[in-house]
Amino acid sequence: MLSENEIIEVANTYLTALEPKIGEPLILPQELMIKKDYGIYFIYHSKKYWETKNWEEKLLGNAPFLVEKSTGKIIEFGTNRSMEEYIKEYEAGKYS
Repeated sequence: MLSENEIIEVANTYLTALEPKIGEPLILPQELMIKKDYGIYFIYHSKKYWETKNWEEKLLGNAPFLVEKSTGKIIEFGTNRSMEEYIKEYEAGKYS
């Protein structure tokens, strides 16, 4: 079982790997984290957007993801449904 700090470290490592593909610094806002008994859901943004809230800096296709507490596995979701729907699908076993 991973601690909350270890889960966040896994998420930050994942984000660091995405930065070269996206071409700019990314951020995991703590206030957007959704903590569950089985892991933490993360929503990331470009650092520039998060600091300025300028819509021209907003990323497209920045899909949310989950880091599972028991395994450290990263589950990527899509962008075409709400976060609540992805959570329900995960909890129903769709991503296992």
